[in-house]
Amino acid sequence: MLFSVALVAALLCVQCHSGKEVTMPTAAASATAIKPRNIILMIGDGMGLTQITAGMYSNNNRLELERFNSIGLHKPHAYNKLVTDSGASATGFSCGKKTYNYAIGVDHDTIPCKTLMEEAKERGLATGMVVSSTIVHATPASFIAHNKYRRNYEEIAEAFVTSGIDYFVGGGLKYFQNRIKDDRDLLQEMRDRGYLIEDYFHQDLNHLRPDPDKPYGFLTAHEDPLPVESGRDYLLPTTMTGLTHLMNRSELGFFYMVEGSQIDWGGHANNSSYIISEMLEFDRIIGNILDFADRHPGTLVVVTADHETGGYAILESSSMNKLNTAFTTIGHTADLIPVFAYGPGADSFQGIYENTAIYDKIMTLMGW
Repeated sequence: MLFSVALVAALLCVQCHSGKEVTMPTAAASATAIKPRNIILMIGDGMGLTQITAGMYSNNNRLELERFNSIGLHKPHAYNKLVTDSGASATGFSCGKKTYNYAIGVDHDTIPCKTLMEEAKERGLATGMVVSSTIVHATPASFIAHNKYRRNYEEIAEAFVTSGIDYFVGGGLKYFQNRIKDDRDLLQEMRDRGYLIEDYFHQDLNHLRPDPDKPYGFLTAHEDPLPVESGRDYLLPTTMTGLTHLMNRSELGFFYMVEGSQIDWGGHANNSSYIISEMLEFDRIIGNILDFADRHPGTLVVVTADHETGGYAILESSSMNKLNTAFTTIGHTADLIPVFAYGPGADSFQGIYENTAIYDKIMTLMGW
């Protein structure tokens, strides 16, 4: 027994030549120190704990999210409001700055802040985003644009022209062509810069073939894409196509943001079926992303939400097989939001922290 204790002590502590005692790193500390190669940030807009729970109980008590072991909570409040909007919260993720509601990639003084996507691009990583909203909606906009007001959609669309983004998929064709504020054709301007740009008029979503030698964009709808219950089916296949494209675009790795945008819209509509169908689609994509991460060591996957929407609740029911749900608002709430992490550095996302810490943790892990 004495030998075992001495051996453990020797393994935990080493006496260096200078006489200073050096403590060996724990397994958790070692895992955190590993630098990821790829970052996949998945945002379920409006996805609070009840949205997750409703999806789980509607899916035979099982979600892909249960594969995560590192789980934390973030505080989503805005700079000056307890209840945030998507612009302020997504800017917290993208820039590490608390800001006012409706801000896009700017701090509370409207000063532009460099985003994770811009940081990645500067360092030679490929960048991409896929969303089930318009591509200029608040969450994706906060990673690529800098604007004082989230509904300046045509101005936000202009940011894509010079962004250098390697892959993007979402709705909002009207903000790039046939614009109100001017007669610019932003898609043609991007083609002139080497982009392969397609849209739902001219290409079958099931047969996307991005050229690895060109950055790629696909506009899936004139304005807002359909809900999944109404037939939208592009989010999973285009997300997976994007992974291949991003790997082909840079040998250094990639930063990828994927948003299940319409979980939020189901909350605003106080429509439980809408929430659950969008939640389950997002969870299927999470499962596919985790499978990718298993095949490609060095991939860090972080799943979270910008805020909860609807004040969604699950109440007592006469049957285990039928959810009885209720709502307290058609807006957002100030609930703490879960954070799930998988891959190198995942343990650093445990605990309770501000939403801006997600930016800080990614920057630290990447050594930026």
